[in-house]
Amino acid sequence: MDNASVMAGGIIERIGESQGCLTHHIFIQDIEKKIVREQYIKNHKRGMHLAVNLIIDSKTGVIDDITRIDAIGHRVVQGGETFGSAVLIDDNVKQAIQDNTPLAPLHNPANLVGIQVAEELFPNIPNIAVFDTEFHQTMPPKAFLYALPYEYYTKFKVRRYGFHGTSHKYVSRKAARLMGTDINKINLITLHLGNGCSICAIEKGKCKDTSMGMTPLSGIMMGTRSGNIDPAIIGYLMEQTGMSIQELDIVLNKKSGLKGICGLNDMRDIHEASAKGDIKASLAIDMFCFQVKKYIGAYAAVLGHVDALVFTAGVGENDHIIRAKTCENLSFLGIQIDPEKNRQKNPKPFYLHSQNSRVQVWVVPTNEELQIAEDVLEILK
Repeated sequence: MDNASVMAGGIIERIGESQGCLTHHIFIQDIEKKIVREQYIKNHKRGMHLAVNLIIDSKTGVIDDITRIDAIGHRVVQGGETFGSAVLIDDNVKQAIQDNTPLAPLHNPANLVGIQVAEELFPNIPNIAVFDTEFHQTMPPKAFLYALPYEYYTKFKVRRYGFHGTSHKYVSRKAARLMGTDINKINLITLHLGNGCSICAIEKGKCKDTSMGMTPLSGIMMGTRSGNIDPAIIGYLMEQTGMSIQELDIVLNKKSGLKGICGLNDMRDIHEASAKGDIKASLAIDMFCFQVKKYIGAYAAVLGHVDALVFTAGVGENDHIIRAKTCENLSFLGIQIDPEKNRQKNPKPFYLHSQNSRVQVWVVPTNEELQIAEDVLEILK
């Protein structure tokens, strides 16, 4: 589906609060026109109704006939151990999504609302769930279990789930096609580097390990998330500061990572500050690349051999400095990049490995929406 065309794209995003309701920006765009509306929205259900009404509006909508819609794909964050692939949604699936809500209390309920509204508005059209965690369900127990009492896993589902699965799945398969080979014949390390970051070891098309864990907090440092820390730090800081576990959770998720080190969480701003001599900004860049590099080394060991590195997401796709620093001194693993190719601004995707590099290095823009559409198509088939 590389040549698939997008008829329209849109987003509902929070822009403020007024009269006790969240003010959202409703945006739908197609090739010929833009439709922008602002509304006071009390909940996700109302927002979904407004967005769908814009799409099928007789005067401004993108689709003039509801029967032209063959299926609806839903991104659901947490599928737990229940789902290892996309599924046609029925009552059992909705119940399973609800049952996994304790693992994603902020996301799964909203995902269910989206499903329910879609079923109301399009009662005879298949709804299909694509889970952010499903791609990582091929990890073996030695990779997904934590060294905690085993009953915490059996009773409370404490284990590594991983996230950004749709992105890792898409770019790995796209990279294989660019390399002119079968995804089932190669090993890849995919690096989803944006405000949220995760790294994945993929053996013959299947996830063997990934950096995020039971939640998206673990792994490398991110825009505002701490990544891996010594767990004893939490108890120590509670004693020293008097903060509650809820307050510390906010610190770890929203005030740490790049922002915690230098006060900035956008890598573009951090580069600008570093260029002006900001020591903490330079430190944040060095820490970030150091941590990514450690995962590359670890996953090279896990996989045995690596055929390609694949950079994706906002930082991975656009930041040649981060790519260069990450791949620096990795020639012992067979990874060598060409500085000129790395700095190119040609249309993506592109490769940046040198002629002598045993491991290919690619920049592949992620396209989670297209991957969801491909998964939906597979279910329809």
